[in-house]
Amino acid sequence: MATATKHEVIADAVLEAIGGVENVKSVTHCATRLRFALNDRDKADKAKVEATRGVITVMESGGQFQVVIGNTVNEVYQAIIRHKGIKAGESVATGGFMARLIDLVTSIFTPFLWVLAGTGLIKAALAVAVAINADFGLTTTYALFYAASDATFQFLPLFLAITAAKKFKANQWVAVAIVGALLYSETIGIDAIGGLTLKAFADSGEALDFFGIPVLMPAYLSAVIPAIFAVYVQSKLEQLLDKFMPEAIKNFINPMIVVGVVVPFTFLVIGPLSALLGDGLAWVVDNLWALSPAVGGALLGAGWQVFVIFGLHWALLPLFMVGLTTVGYSLLTGPLFAAVASQGAAALAVFFKTKNKDLKGVAGPASLSGIVAGITEPAIYGVTLRLKKPFIYGVIGGAVGGSIAAIGGSAADGFVLPSALTVVSTINIGNFGMQLLGTGLAMVIAFSLTFFLGFKDLPATTDEDEAKDAAEVEAGPVTVAAPVAGTVIPLAEVNDKVFSSGALGQGAGVLPASGVITAPVAGELVTVMPHAYGIRTAAGVEVLVHVGIDTVKLDGKHFASKVAQGDTVVRGQQLAQVDLAAVKAAGFDTTTVVLVTNADEADAVAVAATGAVAGEGDLLTVSR
Repeated sequence: MATATKHEVIADAVLEAIGGVENVKSVTHCATRLRFALNDRDKADKAKVEATRGVITVMESGGQFQVVIGNTVNEVYQAIIRHKGIKAGESVATGGFMARLIDLVTSIFTPFLWVLAGTGLIKAALAVAVAINADFGLTTTYALFYAASDATFQFLPLFLAITAAKKFKANQWVAVAIVGALLYSETIGIDAIGGLTLKAFADSGEALDFFGIPVLMPAYLSAVIPAIFAVYVQSKLEQLLDKFMPEAIKNFINPMIVVGVVVPFTFLVIGPLSALLGDGLAWVVDNLWALSPAVGGALLGAGWQVFVIFGLHWALLPLFMVGLTTVGYSLLTGPLFAAVASQGAAALAVFFKTKNKDLKGVAGPASLSGIVAGITEPAIYGVTLRLKKPFIYGVIGGAVGGSIAAIGGSAADGFVLPSALTVVSTINIGNFGMQLLGTGLAMVIAFSLTFFLGFKDLPATTDEDEAKDAAEVEAGPVTVAAPVAGTVIPLAEVNDKVFSSGALGQGAGVLPASGVITAPVAGELVTVMPHAYGIRTAAGVEVLVHVGIDTVKLDGKHFASKVAQGDTVVRGQQLAQVDLAAVKAAGFDTTTVVLVTNADEADAVAVAATGAVAGEGDLLTVSR
């Protein structure tokens, strides 16, 4: 059997902690979070999910159980949806308008967010190249790269057609046909109007009408609002047609009617109203910003990471997109670079100052993720918010830096995730020097306050702790963990004479309360059977985990191994998933036996726990 990947291990542990596959109504994800809709919230153990290695934290908002993973969320999401019965790609938000708005935005924009950010980074690099050498902007090489970077944004409505159709439960290909007609109006000439595009014909002053009804022709390339509303109307019309259209003809008649109705309706109603709405929102933002860019920049620079904590930052995404599609930039984006960089800088200061090696191991990568990639949730949940003061220092730095950037009129001229790499996207809008000053000062403030004013550090990691976490490769006592949560019983009380007599080795039994079986020690898997796993540690201690009594007779039924013989595992890594209820229903004792099989080579094997024991809690101590 193939070895489980680390992402599959995380996914399986999360699913087990939230009540299993059957408790998942649906799941989707955004840039850093798994977003679950659960059938029964009470079955989810929030503390257990947060204790899972690879999980940063858990947030509950808008009726969703949100598990923050970080940069690898898509890999964990793919590992989750591999399970049968998981309804993927959909989310169900409950609550008020804001919760539903955030759910709508995340569902529609998240699937292509990284493509949009990646191509935006190419455009930012081109801006730097032209700033260095203006002649490069006149070359065909530049033109080809620009096409690669700008196509995603110009044809963004097609991406929205697909994701909005999925959200509104409409036919995706009909949605593409509808939105494609909108883009056609600006890109393809029509012989009937002199080879001009519909947009060019209308802009030339000629009368454009539909059966005598005047048609206004706003820009549809890169437009966000018309595409979303058009697909929404499409979904409602499709639902109506499905109620009475005969099955024999609906497959081709329904698309004909939907496209024939929704496209003209969009040109006549949705498009012009969307243009007015977009212009109005852009006007409001620009005028509010004009009252005091310093105050606006400070508030956004300070509040952005607070919005991230609660997932509210998604509510601002439509405002960003409106600005980008109307004037080519959004002033709201300028202060975000300082807000993001300051949290990364605070985490970096923690990395240099903390005495706790585990925290240092989190802070280093998290700071790089925030500063370089613009993903701050690992830094926030894993470091700054956890320690409190560094988060506050980061907010202070973001406020100061955001204010300076806003005073300079800085803004990104493409969709990017604010980071050190993408700050060059602001080179063409406003004062780039003010942006660099604001972002740099934000980092200096956050780093300096964190490093010099300090914070309440976690207890220092001792050499003994480090040695233990490194699988106890040096001589000395070896601690064997419980491979499953449950109740400890003496080996003599195990209902099997071979085990209870100690003939196979010394150890204990655990009456399992969970079906997740994990490695009690780090080492090499020398035996792998669906119901039994033998591990040899680097120090030579051999440990056997035997799930159930006589369960070999089940021939692997109700057991799902996650590892293979020869694999190297770490303590706490999942070995198997067991359907305990099914095993019991088949008439088998589920007592899980943990033995040191070469106990004769040790001075002593002592049981280190009695009564209830947590999974991965210390169970045995092997003295050598």
